[in-house]
Amino acid sequence: MKNYLLAVIAFIPLLLNAQNPKTEFYRHLRYNYVSPVIDLALIHPIDQEVAQTESHYKVIKDQKGRIVELLNNHFQTEKKHPLASVGVYKMLIIYDGNTESRIYYDIKGRRIQNDRGVYKEIYTSNDKGDLITLDFFDIDNSRIESNWNITKYEWKYQDSMIIERRYNLDGQMVNLSPYFDFGITGIVLDDSGVPSIHYNLDDDLKVVENQLGIASYRDIYDELGNHVEYSYHDLNGNLTNSPWKFARATKRYDQLGNQIGMARYDTTNVLLFERDIPNNINVELASPLPISDSMEIKRISEGYLIALQKMDPILMEEVMSDSLNKVTIGYDRNLRKEYPRATTYHQMIAFAKDWNKANNKFPFKPSNEVEILDIYNRMASVKLVSDNWVEYLHLIKLDGKWEIINLIWQHKDIRRYPK
Repeated sequence: MKNYLLAVIAFIPLLLNAQNPKTEFYRHLRYNYVSPVIDLALIHPIDQEVAQTESHYKVIKDQKGRIVELLNNHFQTEKKHPLASVGVYKMLIIYDGNTESRIYYDIKGRRIQNDRGVYKEIYTSNDKGDLITLDFFDIDNSRIESNWNITKYEWKYQDSMIIERRYNLDGQMVNLSPYFDFGITGIVLDDSGVPSIHYNLDDDLKVVENQLGIASYRDIYDELGNHVEYSYHDLNGNLTNSPWKFARATKRYDQLGNQIGMARYDTTNVLLFERDIPNNINVELASPLPISDSMEIKRISEGYLIALQKMDPILMEEVMSDSLNKVTIGYDRNLRKEYPRATTYHQMIAFAKDWNKANNKFPFKPSNEVEILDIYNRMASVKLVSDNWVEYLHLIKLDGKWEIINLIWQHKDIRRYPK
């Protein structure tokens, strides 16, 4: 039965194609971190030719102009957020009377969870077309809680405000999110349908402050649909600090709608923090590293052998990452099969203490040859040839310190391996 339903769902896009649906391409989703009651909207339209080479979303609309399929070809710059991103390759939307079902797929056509952690979402609307509920389901159509412990949203419309309540599987009301203390909320939309004010309400639907003194947060969008500013306010409308110790934040965008910067301010609009944000349009390549890095990479790489030769566990701790992945070619005599045999970080420290205690593991004058194969910014690839082994090392630079993170080795004498 399940396979039959999947086949029917997969057939829907073909049926829509036969009805000449409209295909459109956009650079971005309009940012939404307020509520799933906010309309799904795409901004910065592009044509199909541009979409061939650039990050984008592809949407198919039916004859009523409703989105029935969304393909996510957006990469690297989509902000991951349970309300602000799709988090899947494909979303199908099925309309049936007053319900709208959204189902999620990966690039191979398999059903998967979205960024809310659910497999299917069903919206219900009233006779006016206003959304009144949203329910979450697992892959077997059983109710499920999202990663915010929500299984159901309920919306009512009162005095130009959307009243939102959220419930878990036990029917208990839950906060807007695990990290933000707003219970019942009131959402005000501007004339274009984007959220402008989000109030915290008590049981009598009066605006109140939460435990941190926040009564509302407010959003500003520009004429292109970019989310350019948000702020936190007390009961009197004055700026107040968020849980993250700022009161107002602004975002900068390039002409293509990519966020390229942000800034945060205190309650008196004094700048607290500002930074640029990288995106997939302009990539800053690494400059050649100074000779000191090359020398340090060679020292760390050779230090691994010296630590074994001179029984120096302190040096071994210095050169090896505690996340070390070290493997060689092993042989299982029972299975008569080769396998990757691993050595752990802690085993390497132990080996450095006494593995060469008889001073018979290496020649009197060991030969350690280090060849740096490549360096890029904070990672390096090295070939290490000694009297005993040939090894390939990956090094990573963390907090200004180079260390060996990956190491694959085999015996120099290939006669040690079966033909």
